[in-house]
Amino acid sequence: MSQLIRPSRRALLAGGVSLGATATLPTVPAFGQSFPSQNIKVMVATREGGDADRNLRAFWSVWKKYLKTDMEVSFFPGAAGRVGYEKYMGLAQPDCYTLLFGNMAPEVLNWVVKPPTSFKFPGDYKYFLRVDSDPSCVLVRKDSPIRTLADLVAEGKKKTLKVAASRIAHPASVGMLAIAKATGAKVNIVPLSGGRNTMAAIASGEMDCGALPTSGVAQRLNAFRILGVFEKKNRATAKTGNAPTVNDALGLKIPTLNSARAFAIKTTAIQQHPARFKMLEETAKKVFADPDYKAAIEKLKAPWEYIDYGDLKECEEEVKDILAIGQEFRALLAGKA
Repeated sequence: MSQLIRPSRRALLAGGVSLGATATLPTVPAFGQSFPSQNIKVMVATREGGDADRNLRAFWSVWKKYLKTDMEVSFFPGAAGRVGYEKYMGLAQPDCYTLLFGNMAPEVLNWVVKPPTSFKFPGDYKYFLRVDSDPSCVLVRKDSPIRTLADLVAEGKKKTLKVAASRIAHPASVGMLAIAKATGAKVNIVPLSGGRNTMAAIASGEMDCGALPTSGVAQRLNAFRILGVFEKKNRATAKTGNAPTVNDALGLKIPTLNSARAFAIKTTAIQQHPARFKMLEETAKKVFADPDYKAAIEKLKAPWEYIDYGDLKECEEEVKDILAIGQEFRALLAGKA
């Protein structure tokens, strides 16, 4: 049974809501009403309380000003995001009132490893609104004897490094596989279901190092050290402890590996309701220029430098790139090599 959150305006602004169970499917608005004439429903392909949840709430706190409606959000954790997508494609009406919020790169990598069972991708849904581009990074606990990426590689040539990651099919995991392939270091990536669990395992010393999106780690530099980021140029040096790029530190040519939180929608909804979809696109774009959105992100202590609007076309291009990277490491991501 899905769980929908129907926060009041006061609760939404405060960031605190409670779960209420319901067995109803999204209702269909009355014919002839302006869009939106009811709340927008957002299905999230992960658990409540993580970075995706906080990112969604920050964005929605401003988007609702332009849509002039409220949000009902439901969380569907499980199988590294697969559960949420299967639920969305099975439950959502193609009316533009129900959206999916996910992490584009990791969840596209899911379909590289194992195609979806109840729908076709690419094809049956489209990402149309990228919220951010959060580069992956390599991290260790603050008091780790591993001080640099060179130290990490040297250690990985002596023994197999235990690498904590939120999931196997993730751009951060791909980055660690790329380092291992290029340097000869040995790594064993351990999926721990989310950033919170991943950081806890690194902090406890259970894991030698970790690979995660940078924004969440940047908020906890009192506990962790970022050894390097997987992008061409570090966009947030001051907020990452002046971490180098992985390529500069190791002399490699690994492509940029971003997580990208994004809204998606059924392709049939775009086709059947182009005017509604245009309203979603136009109002969403306004959020990025609104100073209230920057204030909301800064309140989260997340790097504003990673906020990165992307439209339908840009999301389609990013999906192509993710699919290409995924195919290169498909056997490793699937645990077959």
